[in-house]
Amino acid sequence: MVEIAGLGSLILMALNIWAFISIVTSGATTGSKVLWCLLVLILPLIGFIIWFVAGPRGRPSTA
Repeated sequence: MVEIAGLGSLILMALNIWAFISIVTSGATTGSKVLWCLLVLILPLIGFIIWFVAGPRGRPSTA
């Protein structure tokens, strides 16, 4: 059971790092980026879900 919790924690940490990178590279204002990062940092699971649904996205690729 401990192994499952550890694996879940690693997955959540990877998703939160992905969220941070996406937030920082988004075109949102600095204040908005700070608030989103704080939300994801303080509430890792709930913050990630809220960011995934409503948060700023990374810059679109110009291909």
